[in-house]
Amino acid sequence: MNIVWAVATHQGRIRTNNEDSVFPASSGRSGEPTVLMVADGMGGHAAGEIASRLAIAAAGRDASDPAERVTAANLAIIEHARTDPGLAGMGTTLTLTEFDPEGSFRFAHVGDSRAYLIHAGDLLQLTVDHTVMAEYLRTGSISPEEVATHPQRSMLTRALGLLPDVEVDAFDVPVAPGDRLLLCSDGVSSMLSEEEIRLQLARPSPEEAAWGLVDEANRAGGHDNITAVVIDVVATPR
Repeated sequence: MNIVWAVATHQGRIRTNNEDSVFPASSGRSGEPTVLMVADGMGGHAAGEIASRLAIAAAGRDASDPAERVTAANLAIIEHARTDPGLAGMGTTLTLTEFDPEGSFRFAHVGDSRAYLIHAGDLLQLTVDHTVMAEYLRTGSISPEEVATHPQRSMLTRALGLLPDVEVDAFDVPVAPGDRLLLCSDGVSSMLSEEEIRLQLARPSPEEAAWGLVDEANRAGGHDNITAVVIDVVATPR
């Protein structure tokens, strides 16, 4: 199998800088094992932007598996923060996948950036948000309608850069030609409903889908940085 992907990122309508980082930085095609990832930084001043860039750089180096890449990213942020007290407390999410041409994606995930799969027209959220709100929803403490206005709606329970040991969600997803995947920061998922995401992912090309998500998130308010990587699984050319 091969993959074709498109990358779209935008600072949104409120923020003055973009603390999201993405890899690869541009669209492409591959029939080889390929790593793709989205990181959404957090921290005062430029710290969030630095944390997400450090995570992408460290996770992009050679490693035996996706979870090891995320662990390396966590340690790289912590080590960098030790050299500059002004960066103390910086952190980032990281949602990473590695394409296996034999027919699967291997995921590693920390935070509330997300991965979705479109299969036969159905949208499936592959990752679990590591947020206070997600925990409340799982336990039934609040209703889905309450999330949008809850004061803790953006609070993470897990992120890179905060503790030397971080729990990483790791899993494999089998795919077939015709499937489409999305990696995105919460600038997409917090602004758009699942149906709105599904409709944008129904666009003909990855490029149209990725920029459609960015445009719709901005149209809905663009309250955060917005990043989307749309990945199509295609048959290997004969």
